[in-house]
Amino acid sequence: MSTRRLNDQAHRGLVNPPRPAGRYQLLDRNSDPARTLPAVPDQAPVKPALRPQERLLMTDKPSVLFVCVHNAGRSQMAAGWLRHLAGETVEVRSAGSAPAETINPAAVEAMREVGIDITDQRPKLLEYTTAESSDVIVTMGCGDACPVFPGKRYEDWKLDDPAGKGVESVRPIRDDIRNRVEKLLAELIPAA
Repeated sequence: MSTRRLNDQAHRGLVNPPRPAGRYQLLDRNSDPARTLPAVPDQAPVKPALRPQERLLMTDKPSVLFVCVHNAGRSQMAAGWLRHLAGETVEVRSAGSAPAETINPAAVEAMREVGIDITDQRPKLLEYTTAESSDVIVTMGCGDACPVFPGKRYEDWKLDDPAGKGVESVRPIRDDIRNRVEKLLAELIPAA
């Protein structure tokens, strides 16, 4: 009998449908699932979800994404601080929801004053894959432009925007960012 004819007859209830091979069986209307379904012995037990801090401590090198609107000031300074303080222990990324053409010169100067050179960085567009592959996403005023992924750690830092400000106004923002980055780093990479 052809497969099509068997399927037609099975659909009308004239014959039992063929059972698929493998671990799964079709259940009859009156069957008991506890007796009918085979056990799956080689399946690992499901582990409870870990808190973000626990998950990060388990990875070899956590990744942090700093996001602000233009990726020209706050997020660049935060990335500069984290690179400076963490060295190679953390993968550092930054992006913006509407990136500027260049980094804010006052941010560059403020960071230069503390010995951190961010002149080699360029504003980058926030991409879905970058956010998805980051362990921690720190937003700085980008609002709803930042995608949300389950299992990620999110922080929203309320910081003044250095756009259009002189270096004297950017210094307190730079110092606030340093304090926040130090705290974040202590949580990501606890002292041994």
